[in-house]
Amino acid sequence: MWNRTEDQITLVMLRHGATRANREHRYLGKTDEPLLEETQSQLSMCRSLRSYPEVDGLFISPMKRCMQTADILYPNLQPVRIPEWEEMDFGIFEGRNYMELQGDDRYQAWIDSNGILPFPEGESREDFRMRCEKGFRRMLEVIDAGMDHPKTVGMIVHGGTIMALLSRYCGGDYFDYQAANGQGYLCTVSGRGDSVSVTIVREIGNGMEKNITGVME
Repeated sequence: MWNRTEDQITLVMLRHGATRANREHRYLGKTDEPLLEETQSQLSMCRSLRSYPEVDGLFISPMKRCMQTADILYPNLQPVRIPEWEEMDFGIFEGRNYMELQGDDRYQAWIDSNGILPFPEGESREDFRMRCEKGFRRMLEVIDAGMDHPKTVGMIVHGGTIMALLSRYCGGDYFDYQAANGQGYLCTVSGRGDSVSVTIVREIGNGMEKNITGVME
């Protein structure tokens, strides 16, 4: 898989740029909202300053905010869309923020469960994690089958997708891996088949480092 001598790639895992709902701290899942114009300008400036690592291949969520981010940061690459990486379905909470949900018994029950309960008329964290993992395995299969020994691969996805994947493969709590818009993690992925380890090298955006290793089973 990948580098046949070392079986290792570098993975640049980024959250998409900000949308209006992000700025207003609203639950943004299935709504296909575009980036803010100011966000597009900021990302373009970051690209001109080479703020993000170069990648040999790119994989993205098919939602508009991820596709736009990919077009700005990596305009010369044709990204592979991974449908399983769409953001979580927030059900009846979609488009609402914390203040608007105050007094809603269903929201309080979800808060009291530390996010373990399914979103009403939406998705559970476990179901979401499982489909994100399926998408990750799809990415590895594409790399193994069709890419010419990439050293560095990029992902442009949602904050929830990052939290789901890293909590699954690196341990810790789901909320340990929150990333701001336009930020993320630099990781190494190594191994073969059903035994692939993921190590976080550092966070992209603030320079903090974590050394956490997980194994995909």
